[in-house]
Amino acid sequence: MSDLLFDRLGGIEGATRIAHDLVDNHLKNKAISTRFADSDIAALKNAAATFLIAGTGGPDVYKGKDMLAAHKGMNISALEFMAVLDDALVALGKNNVGQREQEEVLFALYSMRSQIVLV
Repeated sequence: MSDLLFDRLGGIEGATRIAHDLVDNHLKNKAISTRFADSDIAALKNAAATFLIAGTGGPDVYKGKDMLAAHKGMNISALEFMAVLDDALVALGKNNVGQREQEEVLFALYSMRSQIVLV
């Protein structure tokens, strides 16, 4: 098996499923769902999937903004950020992602905290 996290997540199909489940979790999460009220959900799912694909060692298919530019001025709180991580953990579990891979994804997401929270 490949050492790439992308491959261990199931490649394009696996990363896409995880990302779509993650967005679905956000839409149901009362702590953050209002942030997505006026969003194009299909575009959001596509951005999440391509971000996860590119960010885990897959093809460089992400064409969106960097995290700082995407979240600047949104005043996202630490609690909202943790809600996103919780939603990610649920999506990873739903897709039977192994413990090591879950930890790697959460570490990568948490490493972006300074570019997202209160920027």
